[in-house]
Amino acid sequence: MKRQAAPIGTVVIAAILLVVLVTQSMAQQAIQVRVDRWLQVREVTNEVTIEHSSSRHAAQVGDRLQAVGDSITTGKKSSATLIVDTGVGVIEVSEQTTLRVRSLAMAPDNGRITRLDVPIGNARLRVRRFTHKGSELEIQTPVGLSGVRGTEFGVAVQPNGKTGLAVRQGLVMSTAQNRSVTVGAGFQSFTLPGEPPSHPVRWTDDTSLQYDFEKRIERGVRKVRLQGQVNPVNSVVVDGVSQSTDREGRFITDLQLVPSYLRIQVVVMTPLGRQKMYDLALQ
Repeated sequence: MKRQAAPIGTVVIAAILLVVLVTQSMAQQAIQVRVDRWLQVREVTNEVTIEHSSSRHAAQVGDRLQAVGDSITTGKKSSATLIVDTGVGVIEVSEQTTLRVRSLAMAPDNGRITRLDVPIGNARLRVRRFTHKGSELEIQTPVGLSGVRGTEFGVAVQPNGKTGLAVRQGLVMSTAQNRSVTVGAGFQSFTLPGEPPSHPVRWTDDTSLQYDFEKRIERGVRKVRLQGQVNPVNSVVVDGVSQSTDREGRFITDLQLVPSYLRIQVVVMTPLGRQKMYDLALQ
């Protein structure tokens, strides 16, 4: 028995309908991903800004970061707290910090993949243990990557990209220069530009500051240099300006010398948010 071929017109129409159905299905899935994934602002203190691809405004409780590139930035003496969609995690953003969405996606097993950038500043995360193997949460900094599956940890990113990491609970995988280091609860590590993560050592939550002033005269102008040292994972802010430290936690900054006296404010902060303010005076 001979089989009769379908008319060409029927085949073309069927192909078009198939393409339309597939396109609609893909669009619905894309829309679903966008609806399901977000970071929402829960608390705001002082000057906090949210930036989308086409807008920039003062952050308010309830605002969301949903698209790749959406970011939140805190000013001096400002902070923000965000929750990760279903409440899987809480992110505390310290002053003078930027946090940006790099990717918000769904894994094949319905796990949630959250990838964020912290180019500068301090952020602390409390993430509950994931129920899906495909779930991921990663923090990218200028020098490396920190990935978790359920933990409490903090990062401190300095102007030169150096990143301090401290873990209160759980495990964090710190990766840079194609090398990974596992940092467990009660340990800390740091990563310098162009280097792999340092070997983890016991976390001390130490905010102490050692310092010295050096007076100089350059071309008849009196100047003073502040030389200080902190725990290598900590961040340092001198009179509102973030500093970069070396592998031993040392930093140097030149200051303007007032004729009668010099008084400056130094803030030392650990990756997990403990901070101490120093009021230094040079007579």
